[in-house]
Amino acid sequence: MFRELTDFKGLWTLTRYIAQRNAPDAELRGSATMRPDADGLIYHEVGLLTVGDNPPVQAERRYLWRTGGDGVITVLFEDGRDFHRIDPTNPNDTHWCDPDTYDVTYDFKTWPNWSSTWRVRGPRKDYDMVTRYSFAGATKPHKGPHRPIAPYHTGRMH
Repeated sequence: MFRELTDFKGLWTLTRYIAQRNAPDAELRGSATMRPDADGLIYHEVGLLTVGDNPPVQAERRYLWRTGGDGVITVLFEDGRDFHRIDPTNPNDTHWCDPDTYDVTYDFKTWPNWSSTWRVRGPRKDYDMVTRYSFAGATKPHKGPHRPIAPYHTGRMH
């Protein structure tokens, strides 16, 4: 189990599986880097996303991770809007994005390997998404645009 926000600092390999009800399943393989900034950590993920039998495409996203009260981590969208919270005593949360509901559960039992499981339901979206993270090491000081360090594999895992 992590003790504080800074325990997430560094490079993580990630694999994400997306099971969609009304569309082809998808898989993302890549890395997430968590680098300190003045207010916490910047989460930056890059990878190759394969949807169904289509060729893989480059994908990336950023979030801001901040320390809240009682060890709770607040996750914000890159523009500073609230997204969700990670409470180590109750690692479940819900995000409402009208008209869809995003329910998340984090699992830190095998730290430093951990996962997030999202269940997304609503009139526009209907999928389950599991992301598995493994610590890949410390990162060097940031000097310019992020470049993925780990190679990406596009083969399907079953």
